Amino acid sequence: MPSVVLLIISIIIIGVLVFIAISLTGNKAYEFDKEEYQAEFLAIENTLIKTNELSFNAVIIEADKLLDKALMEMGLPGKTMGERMKAASNKFTQNNSVWYAHKMRNQIAHERNFKVDYNKAAHALKAYRQALKDLGAI
Repeated sequence: MPSVVLLIISIIIIGVLVFIAISLTGNKAYEFDKEEYQAEFLAIENTLIKTNELSFNAVIIEADKLLDKALMEMGLPGKTMGERMKAASNKFTQNNSVWYAHKMRNQIAHERNFKVDYNKAAHALKAYRQALKDLGAI
């Protein structure tokens, strides 16, 4: 009889420990190195120069890379950035803006004569900044 009680108590204790282990590891938010991301994003922002048209494209491409780095670091599924963005879409407070910025990046990369002006580049940077904030990277 005492061995049955001991067995039941052991099973209950093991069950509680397993439950605690699962609850501690599941649904945990990813922890970014915020200082690193803030420094990288600030460096990108500082390269946007109103009188330098080459900077307009460059900041969009670099900010897009930084967002993709964050998405990959979080372990979001997807072979492409677009797939990872879809997986994170519920995290973005300005989902349409970040998609607009990403589509602009694709146009810069794939359309030879695509032009971006200063205001569009600045708007895209704001969208990327908010997306990185939403993910907790900055």
